[in-house]
Amino acid sequence: MTENKTFWKAEEKKLEERQQEAILSGGQTAIDKLAKRGKRPVRDLIADLIDPNTQFFELSVLAGFGMGYPGVEDVHCAGIVTGIGKIHGNWTMIMASDSRVKAGTYFPITLKKHMRAQAIAEKCGLNCVYIADSGGVFLPMQADVFPDDQHFGSIFYNMARMSAMGLRQVTLSTGGNTAGGAYIVFMACESIMIDKQSFSFLGGPPLVKMATGEEISAENLGGARVHTEISGGADHICKDQTQAITRLRQLLSLTKSQKTHVHTYETKEPKVSPESIYDVMPISPHKVIDGRKILEAIADESEFIEHKQNFAPGRGSNILTGRLRIKGLPIGVVCSNAAGIIFHEAAKKVTEWVIRCSYEKIPLLFIQSSPGYMIGSDSEHAGIGKYGADMVRAVSCAQVPRIQLVIGPDNGAANYGMCGRGYRPNFLFSTMRARTGVMSGRSAGGVLLSIEEAKRKAMGSPMTTEEINEFQQKMIDKYDGEAHPFFCASRLLNDRVIKFCDIRDWLAMAFEVSLIKPIGDATFGNFRF
Repeated sequence: MTENKTFWKAEEKKLEERQQEAILSGGQTAIDKLAKRGKRPVRDLIADLIDPNTQFFELSVLAGFGMGYPGVEDVHCAGIVTGIGKIHGNWTMIMASDSRVKAGTYFPITLKKHMRAQAIAEKCGLNCVYIADSGGVFLPMQADVFPDDQHFGSIFYNMARMSAMGLRQVTLSTGGNTAGGAYIVFMACESIMIDKQSFSFLGGPPLVKMATGEEISAENLGGARVHTEISGGADHICKDQTQAITRLRQLLSLTKSQKTHVHTYETKEPKVSPESIYDVMPISPHKVIDGRKILEAIADESEFIEHKQNFAPGRGSNILTGRLRIKGLPIGVVCSNAAGIIFHEAAKKVTEWVIRCSYEKIPLLFIQSSPGYMIGSDSEHAGIGKYGADMVRAVSCAQVPRIQLVIGPDNGAANYGMCGRGYRPNFLFSTMRARTGVMSGRSAGGVLLSIEEAKRKAMGSPMTTEEINEFQQKMIDKYDGEAHPFFCASRLLNDRVIKFCDIRDWLAMAFEVSLIKPIGDATFGNFRF
């Protein structure tokens, strides 16, 4: 085993451990408590819901670590399970409250994760399933979760709008849904409740007694029989979770079959093993990479048809452009190469390629390992600003599905030009080598140190060598720590941290899902030439 492979396998072991910590919130004790109430963990329900022998592609598993909310440091998986699976052959977005995590309470990160899943569903044209068991918002942070756009009410706004688009919104209530949580049941196109297990009400029994003096049980206030027999707020009643999952599958059984809006080819395995990525990926994120070797490991038959291969060697070649197929799907590629620094020649090449793929309606994959655009007088005079802006404009306006995979440095404006989170890619995946931040820790340490030294000198108190070293190391640790994939994943700056060996499967799923909706016609604003 090579040194590189040994290192990355060890890093991905850390990833597995962090994922297990997130998924097994509360351990066996929490699972036993659910069983006493006739419940199972939501991932078990999801496994029964999706088609047999198919994969559930769970998103944002690492969201919620290190949030530091009042009295709550970690919110495992952000308290909600989201992901994509096939139900009767149709890709479906599934959002499931995990009552083991603070009773399914909605923290700011929970809202962000829930609405990211809805955004993917709307953008890709997916029906939505909600498995609801939530007490509503985290009251100590009501100002941060209740009144604003992208707060709790936006979930129901999204449900209404997607329903109007013809995207089915189906809810299975597996527990209590109080206050705003009740609307996940009532806003659905169809909803299922479980007898003596599901409850939905705008105000629970304690609030009702305080407000009106009425004393009433949860069952009589808003149980399954109340809403299926009296209020009409729900549509189906089931005796237990097993029957409810069967009914849920039945409700989606006559949904129109999805199709892929691009010409597809026969799937061919790569001639180069995906495992080879471990060998060719340098340990340091600041070392140069061979982008072609990475593409060979994920492309059907390891075939990459390169565009402008000989243009501006050493400068234009810092980004590779061209075509490949992933499980029969034709993809346009923009891939960092070598040092990844974006010179003006590379920016022009990418702009041309993105526009071409847009007019040909070919989806785009951005493989990011770039520390930024080239700086200095030579680059400024050559037009790096305007050509970089053209690249950003092309990426912003490209109407084709766009997916970003981060495999190295992801700094500065290169984050923009390579379709980072702010440019709303359909999906954004990171690897353990990804480092997303405004600049590297080393660069930040140097810049901030010069400012601090100037300030201290002006005050008549120059920094000692010890203070210089301490300050610089502090800045390096801060910036490198915040660029780490675990930090970014915890704050939902990516949709999943994936292993190198899983890249091909995740990209194939993401492109297939992203191509369910027809691709619109290309439209771009003004460019600078």
